[in-house]
Amino acid sequence: MTQRTDTPPTWDERTQLITFLDYARDTARAKCEGVSASDARSAPLPGSPLMTLCGLISHLRWVEHHWVQVMFLGEEPAGPLTQASDDDPDPEMRTAVDIPLPQLLAEYKEQSDRYRRLLSDHDLDSRAKRPISDGRHVDLRWVMLHLMEEISRHNGHLDIVRELVDGRTGV
Repeated sequence: MTQRTDTPPTWDERTQLITFLDYARDTARAKCEGVSASDARSAPLPGSPLMTLCGLISHLRWVEHHWVQVMFLGEEPAGPLTQASDDDPDPEMRTAVDIPLPQLLAEYKEQSDRYRRLLSDHDLDSRAKRPISDGRHVDLRWVMLHLMEEISRHNGHLDIVRELVDGRTGV
């Protein structure tokens, strides 16, 4: 079972931000524990055919990649998001049903651990290498808060999908 806590070991700003970001990530993983392979690929919401547990975890992984590696560090985009188009805006969710959920979860965990170490080398006031749509360069603090918001919002989606596919609630 995934262990999680929202109480930081110390009260400095960085530790609090990292603790809440890790808590949101750990919650996403916990919501997927023990689900069957077929349920992980099931899209129970008629109006959202890409809304699967696999799709949501893949989306979280690639959103973090986008904000940390592409926007903050200025690296070139990689992975399924490079295939996004008006006709296929979420390829990371569509293609995820072909990847076993345990693999998606392991890759997301590995990436989260790597990003935690990587981001600890940067000051919270460090600016992103790439600008957001309005031309401003956000700081690392904003990136971390944005990721908390994104992951937490999708944790609600994971909650709904999990309850619909196998009845499990309360994670």
